[in-house]
Amino acid sequence: MPEAVVAITGASGARYGVRLLESLSEAEWDTHLIVTREGAINLKLECGITPEDLANNLNVTLENNNNLAARSASGSAKFAAYIVCPASGTTIGKIATGISDNLATRSALVAMKERRKLILVPRESPYSTPHLQAMANLSQWGVVILPASPGFYNQPESIEDLVDFVVARILDQLDIQHNLGKRWTGDEVGSQ
Repeated sequence: MPEAVVAITGASGARYGVRLLESLSEAEWDTHLIVTREGAINLKLECGITPEDLANNLNVTLENNNNLAARSASGSAKFAAYIVCPASGTTIGKIATGISDNLATRSALVAMKERRKLILVPRESPYSTPHLQAMANLSQWGVVILPASPGFYNQPESIEDLVDFVVARILDQLDIQHNLGKRWTGDEVGSQ
């Protein structure tokens, strides 16, 4: 069973993280969840759930963000992917400068040092120049920067459709088969 680490940080967009966890659970991935203090605030505000309830509902392992001795902090723990969703600008900045002062940033840096899949899902808007530069550096170092920017060509009818659009892109990066939304075929606009 593939394993992933998912961190929910302080940017608005906790729904993306929740939907990602649901999708990983449906795909039978074993997932370790990290929620920062600010991520927990947004999780409660935006989704009406605590990190503990989320972990229990989806049967995922909740790791304490203050525990730098947790499994996901070690390179010898072979996780297939690390996803920070949503990724706050502060978290992105810390990762880009090598600061591992909590489990969310430490796990991301472990992914980088071990050359494993790391996906950051920034949600803040607009981006500040320091955050843009940090994302450019991270991208050059092999990190996937996947902004929570849903498309509209699939005619979304609900917020869930918009969330699924972004989560589908994450699942594509992980080579997970899914049915979240329609794929572009080229027939949508007819021949020109």
